[in-house]
Amino acid sequence: MEIIENVVSQKEVVAPAYVPRSPWKMMIQRFKKNKRAMIGLYITSLFVILAIFAPWISPYNPFEYNMKALLQAPSLSHPFGTDQFGRDVLSRIIHGSRISLMIGIVGVGISIIVGVTLGTMAGYFGGILDSIIMRIMDILLAFPGFLLALAIISILGPNMVNVMIAIGIFSIPTFARIMRSSVISIKYKEFIEATKSLGGSHLFIIIKHVIPNCIAPIIVLSTMRIATAILTAAGLSFLGLGAQPPSPEWGAMLNEGREYIRAASHLSTIPGLIIMLVVLGFNMLGDGLRDALDPQMKI
Repeated sequence: MEIIENVVSQKEVVAPAYVPRSPWKMMIQRFKKNKRAMIGLYITSLFVILAIFAPWISPYNPFEYNMKALLQAPSLSHPFGTDQFGRDVLSRIIHGSRISLMIGIVGVGISIIVGVTLGTMAGYFGGILDSIIMRIMDILLAFPGFLLALAIISILGPNMVNVMIAIGIFSIPTFARIMRSSVISIKYKEFIEATKSLGGSHLFIIIKHVIPNCIAPIIVLSTMRIATAILTAAGLSFLGLGAQPPSPEWGAMLNEGREYIRAASHLSTIPGLIIMLVVLGFNMLGDGLRDALDPQMKI
């Protein structure tokens, strides 16, 4: 009898209450278990830290000439060597992270604001408005992204602000199409119809229900588009249409080191490797976010 009572009491004690897990906590757990995503996060975090604390981290003034240290190879005093004016390459790389990240983030920010707005309007209202917006997006998509940015820069003029505008414009169609497809997939859901029946306005439904439920693919796409924006900005600066000397932009540094590729190869190889590393980091981070935000993924 005592044994039966002990078994019953143990069952009563052991039975735990079910506590549902938050979707965000599950997303974070999935993200942490993805090694590539964590590597991408570490790489991007490193360059963000370098960009924020560049004036305090860089060992030298990136604009100061030193005619006694021209084209020096990497050494303890100059880990990345010096350029044709004796400027420390490491300091210029650190300060260049500010320019590249700012171009990527601001350019993608422009794309998100305009593209998400147009995609939401096209998907939610449909009809002739959808046709007009999507045909404009199709025209923009007919041009290769880099060539479209090149044409915009040629019209507006070569400087950093125009580079951000050009990158923002050529990325708009991608965000608009992704947002439109996401909106179409949820605008006939029961909770949307219920909100309409209760008298909710279109603006309230879009802000309160539509955009929050479509934000996951936009987050993933924006992370990957930052990598594309950085690469495009470097390409434009390499052609002389982006940041202008003596700005320590990585693409401009590549262009300056091109003339000294035999005598001082570090002037080209180091900025090139840095661009590759940053683009790789953002792409790995974007892949990890895509997997973590997918509700079909299991821990």
